[in-house]
This record gives sequence, C-alpha cells and structure tokens, in this order.
Amino acid sequence: MSSELLVELGEDPATAQLGQLKLTTLEDQQWSADESTLSKSEKDVSQRFDADSPHLPWDHPYYDIARHQIIEVAGDDNFGRKVIVFNACRMPPHHQLDHHKLLMYLKGTLDQYVESDYTLIYFHHGLTAENKPSLSWLRDAYREFDRKYKKNIKALYIVHPTMFIKTLLILFKPIISFKFGRKINYVNYLSELEDVVKCEQLIIPARVKAYDNKLRASLKPSAQPLVSPLLSPPLPGQVFGVPLLMLRQRSPDGDAIPVVMRDTISFLSEQGLEIEGIFRRSANVTLVKQVQLRYNSGEAVDFREMEDIHLAAVILKTFLRELPEPLLTYQLYNDIINFSAVSSDNQESLMKTLVESLPEENYEALRFLITFLAQVSANSEVNKMTNSNLAVVFGPNLLWGRDNAMSLSAIGPINNFTRTLLDQQHLVFT
Repeated sequence: MSSELLVELGEDPATAQLGQLKLTTLEDQQWSADESTLSKSEKDVSQRFDADSPHLPWDHPYYDIARHQIIEVAGDDNFGRKVIVFNACRMPPHHQLDHHKLLMYLKGTLDQYVESDYTLIYFHHGLTAENKPSLSWLRDAYREFDRKYKKNIKALYIVHPTMFIKTLLILFKPIISFKFGRKINYVNYLSELEDVVKCEQLIIPARVKAYDNKLRASLKPSAQPLVSPLLSPPLPGQVFGVPLLMLRQRSPDGDAIPVVMRDTISFLSEQGLEIEGIFRRSANVTLVKQVQLRYNSGEAVDFREMEDIHLAAVILKTFLRELPEPLLTYQLYNDIINFSAVSSDNQESLMKTLVESLPEENYEALRFLITFLAQVSANSEVNKMTNSNLAVVFGPNLLWGRDNAMSLSAIGPINNFTRTLLDQQHLVFT
C-alpha cells in the first residue's frame, strides 16, 4: 500500500488513548530477564563468537541488536514456508535499544526470504510500557515495509494477543489492506501453533512458555485448549520420518535413494527446471498431507498426474526436514558450523573429507540431491534459483541441531556451507 494512504497517527485522539492502555499486569512486568535458553547446539555455535552474542561478532554493526535474539529464523512451517519469529519479551527498555537499527536488522533478515513464501510469528507476551516501540516508529515501520515484504508473507500469527495489540490493529485498520488483514491470525495458546509449525523447532523464550502454562492453568478443565496428540506408531511402510538406513533396508533392490527423493527429483528434473521461483512457493497443506499418507501407506505416487510443480518441491523439502537425523548428520554439525573459519585454500579438501565421512546412504542421497540442484542452478537465468538462493532454501533442511531448533546463529553458517557445496559439487563428488 502506498504511503499516501497513511494517516498521521501522532495527532489522532485515539493515539493518545492507546498510549495509556494497560499492556501487562504488574505481576507480568516482574518477570526476571529471560534466562539463556541456548540449547547444546546453539552453545557450540556461540563459542565462535563473543560470549554475549550467539549471533554476530562484537564488532558487527548489528551486534547490539542481534545479541538480544529478538528476531529468529526457524526453518520451514508445515506448508513449506520459511518461519520468521519476533520475540517482544526480548526487547530491552527504550534507552537500551536503537529502534531504527532494529528495523534495519528486521529488514535485513527478511530480505533473505521475501522472494519466497514466508510466515511471521510474533510472540507478544513481554511487551511492556518500558519496551514498547512508539506509534511513530510503527508508522515508519509500515512505510519501510513496502509491497516486496507484504506480497509473499502468507500469514502473521500473533501469539498471546492482548487488548493492546487488538486495539492497535483496530487503530491501524484504515491503513491495512483487506488482503493483508486476512493474513493476521490470533493464537491464544502455543498448542494451537502446531497446526502451523512444529513448536519443537522454534526457540520459544522461557518467559513465553511459562506464561502459556499460566494461562492454561487458569482455565476451567472444560475450557482447556487441546494439546498436541501423541505421535502415532509408524505405519509398516512409512517413509516420512524414517531413518535412511531403514528405508534402504526395506528397498527390494537396496536402493540408497529414498523413493520420495527419486520421485520428486525425477518429476522436477523433467518439468520444473524452468519454473521461476521453484522451491520458493508453498503448497496446499491438504494435498501435502494426502501425498505423505499415500507414501506412508505404500501407494505409488505419480506427480505427472497431479501436474503440480510446487507440490513436488514441498514434498521433497518436507521429506528432508522430517528425517529423524538430518542428511548431513549430527556428527558433522560442529564442523559445518565452523566451516567458514577454515581458510579458503583448505575448504575444498575439508568439504570433500566431511562429505565422504557420511554413511553410504546419506552420501548417495546427498549426491543425488546436489547433482539435481546443480541442474536447477544452471537454469537460474530463467528460474531465478542461484546457488545462494538454493542454499537459503535447502540449508535448514539439510542440517539442524539435536534439539531441532534453528537459530540465526546457525542458519548463516549452514547456508554458507550449502552454497559452497553447490559451488564445488563437481569437485566434491568425484
């Protein structure tokens, strides 16, 4: 929406009233600072940086923003879209935060993903009178985020909404397009997010989890929100969420390439190489679940009959992400995270050594995938998927920490390793 349609919020009587809204109770404001909830995998990463920042070195221009972990990237959601997380509780008081820098840091993060479909999750709990941004800042932020950012955001989930945030959206209603307004969803409990994304892959602040537990405990038994169902035992012929070694052992001919990878890559090689934005679009979640069920039930799947390029692309990414251990394995996690610290002269030999140390089924599946992605990149003038773009899409689906969570501290090094692997694939797989 053009900036000409914006209203001057500063002189609106409703604005003054909004500023007086009670944001949180005194009890909520007395929460102690969010404790470091870094998982083991995150701590391993942070050892390369300053002790106070698991994201950027201390001399980086955005170090003072990144160290608060306000913004995170959390892999893909259930629809195959990248997930960006904003944590209000991690915003320090006004005098400790440069809000202009925060806006630029948010834009810089989104710039990596706005060409693809993405989801934004906003954890509202923890926004207080001491750390809430001004309405003029919100107005400026709205102006900064032009159509490029709004076009491919498929959903904005506001978790633990309060009267303040609901009133704020009412105030902004005249300047929010109807189309964008339909993308806004209120989420009252963390369990409701499971329909969108696996919560285990999100780095949810301890304060937010505690607040969610408090909300649930305050409800009457009859009003308790549904909790995520326990995982059902795997089907006899299940292929999603099953170790590669088991899939190979089940294969009649001992094929190291899982059938899902062979089917999707075969179809995409034939019909998807010249599709602009291949791997950047999401797919109908109902169709995705139907295809997964067919595979898990032992049925044959022919993507040529469905003629849906993006469905096949999402199924491929989903298969990789749902492996119980990432394709690049937990064993190589630290080596890959620290790969950029190795001199450029030694990176090729190190990468070859790391890849060749993979179990045979992982090596063969990785080579099959990377060889295909090299074909995709070779057509980048048409499909716009360069090695860098492919690394952003596939990096988080090739490697993650043992806790499943994906933070900005890890996603950069993982994507860098993936891009280098694509650049050097003809030398690595020889």
